[in-house]
Amino acid sequence: MDQDNHTSPVTEFLLLGLSQSRQIQLFLFSLFLTVYATTWLGNLIIISTVISDPCLHTPMYFLLANLSVIDVSFSSVTVPKLLDHLLLGGRTISFNGCMAQMFFFHLSGGAEVFFLIVMAFDRYLAIYKPLHYLTIMNWDVCIGLVAGAWLGGFAHSFVQVALMIRLPFCGPNVLDNFFCDVPQVLKLACTDTSVEEWLMLSNGGLVATVCFGVLLLSYTVILVMLRTRVREGRQKAYNTCLAQITVVCLIFGPCIFIYARPFQNFAADKAVAVLYIVITPMLNPMIYTLRNTEMKGAIKRVFSRQVTWQCLSASQGCSSPSLLPEQEARGL
Repeated sequence: MDQDNHTSPVTEFLLLGLSQSRQIQLFLFSLFLTVYATTWLGNLIIISTVISDPCLHTPMYFLLANLSVIDVSFSSVTVPKLLDHLLLGGRTISFNGCMAQMFFFHLSGGAEVFFLIVMAFDRYLAIYKPLHYLTIMNWDVCIGLVAGAWLGGFAHSFVQVALMIRLPFCGPNVLDNFFCDVPQVLKLACTDTSVEEWLMLSNGGLVATVCFGVLLLSYTVILVMLRTRVREGRQKAYNTCLAQITVVCLIFGPCIFIYARPFQNFAADKAVAVLYIVITPMLNPMIYTLRNTEMKGAIKRVFSRQVTWQCLSASQGCSSPSLLPEQEARGL
């Protein structure tokens, strides 16, 4: 595209990517392909295990499986295009493709933000109201919370793209990034975008910062409450909360760094983007499964085809959640 022609509407954007060195590109391709495959494998293991093992048919594991769905969706919006660029040199993306990528990126990212709030609410109920936990967190409520998280992500994404698509793009089309995102694309508009920038900061950065503060406060309350609970099951509940706090920090830290400041380019932007787009979706299943003895046991049962026998065997400790709600609520 002729970048000097400031009257023709932009039909495609040029992505500069992460590096211009062919050797570095091939190295990054091998690294990111391995990470992406591990992301799919780890999250699919969690999803299939939760579906296959009746022991895990509880609200917490239902939410954990849905978090894995979000992680795979979030990673798949941008990583395939990045791999194509690194291996085949595909550097362009159409205008409509760019808008679609931004929409689905913020849809899945926004859904994950709201979903982490749902998971904190779930742990709060499990510890604060263990005897009523399964009554409150019935399947209708669980499905409603999951749908609500996706609707929240849709509303967030719709506002972002609606503000973006009405702007005129008539000249510059080079994005110093490996995917289409609001801060870089907004700067290419052929008009003053200060109002849109503040609106997007409010819709993205401010919301992320407030949600992060609420989550940290809620987990602080939960950890303080655990000190007054009986010793049995306390360590498992601590492990659950610490795993969720780790995931919250991994997701919200980069998100706040990118979106809760004026839209200016910083040297660390690409590295931070790689962290929360490529790396974090792979780490989430590792954090939950490696710290979760019940999940690891369920994976072994599924792959050894002994799910039914294990769940019927009282000696294996797999009890119906409707019979022992307090035990399930205090457990991981």
